[in-house]
Amino acid sequence: MELIQLTAVFLLFWVGTEAVINLKYGINEEIKPGSVIGNVTRDALKQGFQIAPQPPYLRVISNSEPRWVELSPAGILTTQMKIDRDVVCRQNPKCIISLEVMSNSMEICVIKVEIEDLNDNAPRFPTSHIDIEISENASPGTRFPLEGASDPDSGIFGVQSYSITPNELFGLEIKTRGDGSKIAELVVQKSLDRETQSHYSYEISAEDGGDPPKIGAVQLNIRVIDSNDNNPVFDESVYTVNVMENSPVNTLVIDLNATDPDEGTNGEVVYSFNSYVTEKTREAFKIDPRTGIITVNGVLDYETTQIYEIDVQAKDLGPNSIPAHCKVTVNVMDTNDNPPVISLLSLNTEMVEVSENAQRGYVIALVRVSDKDSGANGKVKCTLQGNVPFRLQEYESFSTILVDGRLDREQKDTFNLTIQAEDSGIPQLRATKSLVVKVTDENDNPPHFLKPHYQEMVMENNLPGSCLLAVSAEDPDLGMNGTVSYSIVPGEIKHMDVNTYVSINPSGRIYSMRSFDHEYTRTFDFKVLARDNGNPSLSSNATVRIVVLDVNDNTPVMTNPPLVNGTAEVSIPRNAGVGYMVTQVKADDYDEGENGRLTYTISEGDRAFFEIDQVNGEVRSTRMFGENAKSTYEITVVARDHGKPSLSASAYIVVYLSPDLNAQETIGPVNLSLIFIIALGSIAAILFITMIFVAVKCKRDNKEIRTYNCRVAEYSYGNQKKSSKKKKLSKNDIRLVPRDVEETDKMNV
Repeated sequence: MELIQLTAVFLLFWVGTEAVINLKYGINEEIKPGSVIGNVTRDALKQGFQIAPQPPYLRVISNSEPRWVELSPAGILTTQMKIDRDVVCRQNPKCIISLEVMSNSMEICVIKVEIEDLNDNAPRFPTSHIDIEISENASPGTRFPLEGASDPDSGIFGVQSYSITPNELFGLEIKTRGDGSKIAELVVQKSLDRETQSHYSYEISAEDGGDPPKIGAVQLNIRVIDSNDNNPVFDESVYTVNVMENSPVNTLVIDLNATDPDEGTNGEVVYSFNSYVTEKTREAFKIDPRTGIITVNGVLDYETTQIYEIDVQAKDLGPNSIPAHCKVTVNVMDTNDNPPVISLLSLNTEMVEVSENAQRGYVIALVRVSDKDSGANGKVKCTLQGNVPFRLQEYESFSTILVDGRLDREQKDTFNLTIQAEDSGIPQLRATKSLVVKVTDENDNPPHFLKPHYQEMVMENNLPGSCLLAVSAEDPDLGMNGTVSYSIVPGEIKHMDVNTYVSINPSGRIYSMRSFDHEYTRTFDFKVLARDNGNPSLSSNATVRIVVLDVNDNTPVMTNPPLVNGTAEVSIPRNAGVGYMVTQVKADDYDEGENGRLTYTISEGDRAFFEIDQVNGEVRSTRMFGENAKSTYEITVVARDHGKPSLSASAYIVVYLSPDLNAQETIGPVNLSLIFIIALGSIAAILFITMIFVAVKCKRDNKEIRTYNCRVAEYSYGNQKKSSKKKKLSKNDIRLVPRDVEETDKMNV
């Protein structure tokens, strides 16, 4: 069982705020399908790469060879099939598979998997034998190029050396061609004698650099021919020329010249390509056998082949000619004939999707621009055209298209990006690539009601279950994010659950759950909630006011005078005059407006004797009642509202004429009022006079002569010294003293 040789090299570098991590793995070719190359998730996390908490941890932006390797949702890189490097990469020294993956945090991971060669192929010659003719007068050191062996393996596992069966006459010299391949030249080491031996057979072995090495062999047949006096000779053994690519056919490459001093046919030189010159070289160039001029024979493409090595031989037409050999190295020079090529490294090269919530710097696509030309011809500058909320960030081997502004799908859901690449050649060549960016929806818009407040007029006594109104909210989001459902916000109306009053269906139609009564509930408010089905969902609400309009559904009710079985009895004096108020009829109507405005009329009975005020319901006499008048009168009073249809209530009133009542005392509301005013005025006057009398009396008492207190006087007189002579009591001996409070029972003088 072959083991995977795995190496990982991590390189983390920052450009701006975006991180790029390079992971490099190496595997041997020929490993079985399903073999694990590496755990990308684990290796990236070690370098601080931010990865989503749930699979898929990474999304693959590009994969140069999806047939060979794949990245699982868990981030495990495995082989898809058995990889034969020799078929895939041929002789290329590096055989690399490239993947670009990106995390949700906009970090990019570039993965390179190098397929390492195994020595699983032996060198192989194109034929089973090589035949060569050598003149017997070939001097030691003469060389004859041999057709080399090929090995599909690369590098050290390719052909490294040649060997020949040990002998004294011939040896091998190993040379390296421009493409790195090894060839062998047969070298004559000693003089040859055709008469001694005319044929030789040896084995040529080609050996690679494996451990142990693999070997391929071919039989070499040498025929020694008679000598030719002089052989052609090239001026130089190696020529190097430069030819521009895309040169037209018959463009001169080089004019070769081989000289032969012989005359006639022995000195006539013929030029040709060696037999082992490849078919590809023969398609690109041709040689004139007479002049030795090499010209362009096909299309030269620098990007395909930069160097051609042509082995040319020249031999005269004489017998036993020994050919002369030279090597022409043709360097194909680059011209700016290739415009840049723009490749989008995304799963969909025509359209990419990005969330409208994508933050500035979010990577939406990787772009790789290549130019097969070299030097300034292959130096490319890449730009993003137009005024768009995106920008191009260039790295060493690729570029990224980043979000560079706010995206709002509801304002613009599609952007057409144009990427332009221009090289630095003369003339400059450019290429463009279009990319459609579709902005995907996010639930970033709550439902929006067409009106913040709704009001609906509803007649009372409506049928339960009837539709009252419809509310509507719009949500510009798409799909479930824009699908709106409605509900009633929990609350109370007059201490009862709002859901006992109204209900709403998912489409926004509001229905009554009961029959409304204007006299009990004239208006009520509630809120309607509109919620979308996004995750998380967004909502908004609107206020709905229901105004219950009055219907004439209440019959007036008589409240005065008190009725017994619809009848009221009142008494008035027989001598009551005209305008005497018999009674006042009052009725209540719980309706409003015209439905509750009442008008009073006398519909039946003794209408000639009574009249009623239509507004306030006062019933008054319209004539005098004489001594001969009957003792009872009857009328029917009707209270009627102004609704449509009108409703009414009636009272049957019996009026008795009573002789016991003094008509002068109750002669109507005007006389009674006057008497009441006069009585109040009289009482006030009496109180006023009484107050004046009391005040005057108090003032008079204060001015009155004080009373004489005999006991005090007597006491004062007793304390004086008694004279021997008696004196008569005179007026001067009498003194007035203030009356003591305690002496109230004493006599006043």
